[in-house]
Formats: sequence, structure tokens, C-alpha cells
Amino acid sequence: MAETIYDIAVVGGGPGGYTCAIRAAQLGLKAALIEKDKQLGGTCLHVGCIPTKALLFNAEVYDHIKNAKEYGIEGVEGAKLNWKTIQDGKTKIVQKHTKGLDFLMRKNKVDVIAGFGKLTGPAKDGVVTIDVAGKLVKAKNVVIATGSDARMLPGLKADDRVLTNIEILSLPEIPKSLIVIGAGAVGVEFASIYKSFGTEITLIEYLPRLVPAEDEDVSKELLRVFKKRGIESFVQTKVEKVERTKDGVKVTFTTPDGKQQAKDAEKVLVAVGRSPRTDGIGLDKTKIKSDRGFILTDEYMQTAEPHIYAIGDIVAGMPQLAHVGAMQGIVVASKVAGKYAKPVRRDRIPGCTYCEPQIGSVGLTEAAAKELGHEVKVGKFPFSANSKASIIHSHDGFIKVVADAKYGEVLGVHIIGPQATELIAECVVALELEATVDELMFTIHAHPTLSEGMLDAFSSVYGESINM
Repeated sequence: MAETIYDIAVVGGGPGGYTCAIRAAQLGLKAALIEKDKQLGGTCLHVGCIPTKALLFNAEVYDHIKNAKEYGIEGVEGAKLNWKTIQDGKTKIVQKHTKGLDFLMRKNKVDVIAGFGKLTGPAKDGVVTIDVAGKLVKAKNVVIATGSDARMLPGLKADDRVLTNIEILSLPEIPKSLIVIGAGAVGVEFASIYKSFGTEITLIEYLPRLVPAEDEDVSKELLRVFKKRGIESFVQTKVEKVERTKDGVKVTFTTPDGKQQAKDAEKVLVAVGRSPRTDGIGLDKTKIKSDRGFILTDEYMQTAEPHIYAIGDIVAGMPQLAHVGAMQGIVVASKVAGKYAKPVRRDRIPGCTYCEPQIGSVGLTEAAAKELGHEVKVGKFPFSANSKASIIHSHDGFIKVVADAKYGEVLGVHIIGPQATELIAECVVALELEATVDELMFTIHAHPTLSEGMLDAFSSVYGESINM
């Protein structure tokens, strides 16, 4: 029997990996997907995006119920959370989509190979060999999509009190108090979830503002709303130590004024970023170059080693987002198949944070645009002036448009407020098509909708918003 040599073998079955394998198969390539865990889906499906957003939806519904009288609904006072039902519902969603992935592998005839895959060296005669638990898998092209792990503060290990994104998703009960270290997307999402569930939240960020990757105005608005919600937030604050106590944990930290404080809580969540999973996968046996564990690639995700690509959380210089890895996988599969492929541009990637209020952004912040030498014009439209926002009782936040002053090209859009994570899609398309403010000011938006706020936001760049 002839030895199988795949056209493409993907190491890692998360969003980047399984998307790459599926698209490769759709384009007529013989594809294999190598996965070390028992189930496909990676961090995103099992302990990341999907279960987290499931809890966020529960939190949103609970917030609505608590404000039911405001909507003219009575008789729901004293509504209680059934934590087991919430957790079971989250698990069912994950299980449904896990089964869906298994079906997609069969439908597209992707061979799924169980085990930890590592490179044995560079390509020989145009074929790369991967060692999967002693079994050698051969392919003309290999895609590394091994994902990332949560970073931990020095000297700490995750347990029942010191939590990462994994442990906090499977708590046996809702904690009375929680300290969140790190105010990036993961930190503010869990702070938002558990505040809605009634937990006392303290949020600590080392950098000068919450969600530091976002536009500065968005960070200021989130801080304002979090304070209004009763989330105690510290910025430009250094955590000195985390200690276990009789009943929980104690976190000692230094605030910007140089004063040291200590705070006790039942649990602490460490959300200080993620490390690439590239140890032990055989990079040292190749010419592949890396920076602090992140793999360097060209615009089509090819490494310094011919026939070997890298996608997802392990790629240097790219945000660690599921949709980034997935699109990179599509680019690689298309390129390998000899089809049209368009490289992923860093300034065309939408960022979404699903806290309350939601955040959606794409393109350049105002500060970044100015640093790059653009003369900018900025428009801002508050949701308080949008009729649909009034209907759904969600007035916090705004839409901010950063545009080139000379040509009117949209350089970036930054949204904080209701359904921001959905509204941002229009802006991604606008940037992808290099749309101008003038064109978007004459694009009809339905009334009354939240998306209508986009029309006012683009118009506000020229001071011509109708509703403000």
C-alpha cells in the first residue's frame, strides 16, 4: 500500500487549524489535522470565546431581569440565579459545536490524527515529516497552529483560588468577591460577567488605562461606566504579591501615588496575556525564526523554512484572536492550492470585547493615526442621541470615527456601547474597501436602528450629524 503524503497537514485543531484544514479540503487538497487533545476546537471553543460569551449572555439577561420594572414587567422581584443550570447550558453549547466540528471533518474528508505533533526537521525532497506519538505523518506543506496558554504571574500556579480563563469557567459557585489582575479583553469581560452575577469586583491594570489596546476615549468611557456599575478599578497599578489566606487570597499592590494597598477576596483571576505554545514542537530542528516564542512569518504566513507555515496565536506581531487565526488559515490553504489569497492586514482586523458596555474597533486609533503622520478629522456620536438606544434603555457609549482630513478616507472606527461587537462589521468592510466619509454619509441606514448611529458618526466628522 502506498504511503500517504498529504498536500497539507495542520498541527493544532483550534479555529485557525480546523478552518485551514476545511478550506484546504474544499479546494481539492488532501488534508490532515493533528490534535493533541481529545476534542477539536482549541482554547476558543472549550475554555475561551464560546463559553465566556455564553456566560456574558446569561449576565445580560440577568441584568435585564433586575431592571424589569423599568420595562413595565412586574412580579419578577427576587429572581435568583441557578448556577448549575447556567453552567450546564454553557456546556451544552460547547458540546454542540464540538460535535459540529467532528461532522465537518467527516463531510470534508479531513483525516483527524490524534496526538502531539512535532517537526522532525526541514523538508526533504519537498516533504515535511511530523512525529505524532511515534507515528510519522508526511506532507508537502505543514501549518503550525498550536495556539497559546494563559500567562501566569511569577511564582504563582493556577488552583482553586488563583484562576486563569480555564478555572474561572468551571467554578462550583459564584464567588462573593473577585480580584481581576489585567484589564485587557479577558479581564474586563470576566469583571463584567461576575459583577452582573453579584460578585464584588476589583480590577487592577499595570498600564495607564483599561483596555490599553483601544482608543484612549474608549478606555476613559469604559472606566466611567465600570465605576458607575460599582467595579473598583485601579490603573497604572503594580501587583506586588498574591498570597493565599485562610478564606481566600490577598493581593498587595502599589498605586500611582506610590502607596501600597492590600485587598482580600475569595478568588483572584490572572488575565495578563497569553504565551505561544511553541515549546517542544521541533522548531529547533528547522530554520524557523522566532521572537520570545512567537514565530516570524511573511505576509502569507510562511516561515523561514520552505513548506512550513504558522497561523494564529503563535504568530509574531498579530493579535491573538480566533478570527485572525481562522483567516490566516484560509489564506494559507488558498495559497497552497494555487488560488487567490489576500494577506491579513493588521489594520483591518476587528477587535471585540464583550463586556458591558461592549467594545468594537477596527483600524487606527486617533493617536496612532497622528503618529503615522496623518492629518486627521474626528467625529463622535453618542448613543444617548440614538432613538433605538433609547428604546432598549442603553445610553452609555459612543461611536468615534477617525478619518484622513485631506481625502476623507476612514482610518479607524471605535465603538463602545450597545451591540458594538456587531456594529463594527460595517466598519471593517468600509476600511477594506477604502471607503470615504463622503461615501458613507450618503449610505442609507434603516431607522430606527443602532446601526443608524453609524450614519450620524460618519456625518459628525464634518460636523453634520442630524441627531446631535
